Amino acid sequence: MNFIKKTKIVATIGPESSSKEIIEKMILSGVNVFRINFSHANYEEIIENIKTIRSIDKKLQLNTAILADLQGPKLRIGKIKDGTIIKTGDRILFKTDSSFEGDAKKAYMNYKNFPKDVRKEERILLDDGKLILKIVSTNKINEVEAEVIQGGAFKSNKGVNLPNTKISLPALTEKDIKDAKFIFTQDIDWIALSFVRNSQDIIDLKNLMIKHIERKIPIIAKIEKPEAIENIDKIIAYSDGLMVARGDLGVEIPAQEVPLIQKKLVHLSKKARIPIIIATQMMESMIDSLTPTRAEVNDVANSVMDGADAVMLSGETSVGKFPVEVINTMSNILISVENSDLIDVPQSPPKIRTKRFVTKSICYHAAHLANDIDAKAICTLTNSGYTGFQISAWRPKSHILVFTSNKKILNQLNLLWGVKTFYYNNLKSTDKTVEEINKIALEKGFVEKEDYVVNLAAMPIKSKGMVNTLRISTI
Repeated sequence: MNFIKKTKIVATIGPESSSKEIIEKMILSGVNVFRINFSHANYEEIIENIKTIRSIDKKLQLNTAILADLQGPKLRIGKIKDGTIIKTGDRILFKTDSSFEGDAKKAYMNYKNFPKDVRKEERILLDDGKLILKIVSTNKINEVEAEVIQGGAFKSNKGVNLPNTKISLPALTEKDIKDAKFIFTQDIDWIALSFVRNSQDIIDLKNLMIKHIERKIPIIAKIEKPEAIENIDKIIAYSDGLMVARGDLGVEIPAQEVPLIQKKLVHLSKKARIPIIIATQMMESMIDSLTPTRAEVNDVANSVMDGADAVMLSGETSVGKFPVEVINTMSNILISVENSDLIDVPQSPPKIRTKRFVTKSICYHAAHLANDIDAKAICTLTNSGYTGFQISAWRPKSHILVFTSNKKILNQLNLLWGVKTFYYNNLKSTDKTVEEINKIALEKGFVEKEDYVVNLAAMPIKSKGMVNTLRISTI
């Protein structure tokens, strides 16, 4: 599966998928990226999971990416007495002073500024919108009274959404800063920042990174707040990728608006040539069942048809009963639709003359030339990974094979649509290097004798500069 499909699968690692045996089976079934959810972070377990993934990669000669997902300013209630039910018309007092066990009349809220930020008549959504409450009053210090509009089971530690409230919490909480500093010490390839509202949130994380490490870990902005939609152009300008986090997004804004927003975000990310992940509830029924619903199959397929680089699984692989089977099912869906002519990704040539204008133009023409001559592969040498991002964004029909001596980007590029990465450090003359790379493509089964290959390189080849050369080879 890994060999055939071009759309990437991101799988959340958790209690049901952390054994060496299961991780290996998931990789072989089609996982390209493992997500570590820092909402439930145990540093020792994370270190072990990273070691396991890397050892399996070494064994299988693959380059699996690891994505660290920061929790962000996730609001939660505290512990609630087991079996508590709240009913329409009930009044609940939320307190922010100190944690305590709540019940149907009172509950702890972990957000200290909650009484200051909310206003009368604003809504509180709990447990992904299963419970709906309305603000009755606030003392602006430590207490908020709310009336239940839609009741049900009132459970411990459930997430809180305030769709009408502009919260004053920063995107990087104290927990996130601590987690980020830990991430900087680990072999992590991507960082996702939750509840991004504006470009400054991304800049703050970048500045934190600059202070602590020399390398750059690319940042994915998770889009799940109305403010993010309003500020999307600037967010994209500072982000290395996007994630459509439909769980919280579908609670923060009317759920019926999410499909078009998803399509808009994919379109904008493709214009910007950055990868985009569609996430949340993609195959949720497979947490407990071996068979997805027809709606879920359509959802995954439509995400690919929109132009997504990757689709993500959360509970399906972290706590679900069938982590390997769900990967196999998703891989089959991806393969069945991803080569459709109905997929329409923006294909306008680069126009803005930046210092990378020549490289961008060569990548654009390489993708289109490969389609015109029916080349089976585009092989590019890169030191920064930039050409991998560019060629992937143009969605050629050929394989995209990226060769690099920079080990830090080998795994990173595995998130990108259609990209396969290989370590290569035998830089000689351009002719000899191209010859060797084409030989590797043949040996790995990506091309056959007499096939065309499009080769991209920087000349002189030993300088590792920007790509400036396009060449057609016959195997």
